[in-house]
Amino acid sequence: MTEILAALHNAPRLLLDVALRPAQGARFQPTGFADLGAAQYTTPGGTKMLLVESAQSVANRLERAVLADDGVNLRGELSGLPYVRVNLTGQGAGVTTSSLVEAHRLNSPFIASNEEFAKPFLARSGYRKGQVVVWSKAAAAVMHYDPCALLHGVFFANLEDGRLRFPRVVTGFIEASDVAEAASGGVKNNHFDPSGEVRAEGYDKDVYGNVPYSRLEFTAREIRAFFNIDLAQLRGYGLPQAGYELLVVLALYKIRRFLDDGLRLRTACDLMVAGDVEARAPAGVIVPSTSALAAMLPSLVAAARAAPDLLAPSVLELSTKTVKKAKKSDESGA
Repeated sequence: MTEILAALHNAPRLLLDVALRPAQGARFQPTGFADLGAAQYTTPGGTKMLLVESAQSVANRLERAVLADDGVNLRGELSGLPYVRVNLTGQGAGVTTSSLVEAHRLNSPFIASNEEFAKPFLARSGYRKGQVVVWSKAAAAVMHYDPCALLHGVFFANLEDGRLRFPRVVTGFIEASDVAEAASGGVKNNHFDPSGEVRAEGYDKDVYGNVPYSRLEFTAREIRAFFNIDLAQLRGYGLPQAGYELLVVLALYKIRRFLDDGLRLRTACDLMVAGDVEARAPAGVIVPSTSALAAMLPSLVAAARAAPDLLAPSVLELSTKTVKKAKKSDESGA
């Protein structure tokens, strides 16, 4: 057992945080929500806070941190980890996607509707409508097809009666404290016709001319990223020790990769690490570097592969036929 795994032995969770700062200047643009805008709130002590990046966004960014350049497959150092890759035919011909990037992971309709996945997954998991879920067996089935999905969390709403739900094992978010608004603006400039009267024939949408706009950014005394690895939840799945150890190190590797390369969250929100990653619980745990974690992964993948039937022998390749959704008038026969 490695030093980091020994340090986490019996710990219910690993809580990490790290200071961030804008790469240049003091302003940054937080995440925003429809009909809400920036998520601002106040602590009981009166500190003005701002959500810079939500848990759902960080979860997806952690996944992207381990993707290869093609955007749907894993990086080379994770070779040997299974996942599901789908080639679409019909209306979506030419598109390749995977359980690593689909919004609902293994529950993607392009995966869950395909009998080449659904039948063996249901048989392996023992999941049936109206039957008691054996969670250890179901978790082992998810692990078999895509270990990353078990870390990310997956809700199988598209299978049977929709009761099979695995919460995120790894959660993260970024927030800023003691914030102030930084209002500015600009203009979309038409360099030859500010009035917008000169238009392309056949395209009359109102996108011409000069269009002024406002812009709201923020400054903050402090920006911090927070991460929570739920070790108790992971142990509760009853996986073989080799599977548990692989998932813990994989979770840490995702966090390190995200902090190294994934902090340009938006055009106007380019952040960088401004201190060491600190463990709050268990206190004093030292998180290995990205390179150290990468060096650990091949042997951990090999150990997991040696465990009987823990991981699928290879990436599962599916071919799913797609069609174009009929318009309502077509559906009604009008």
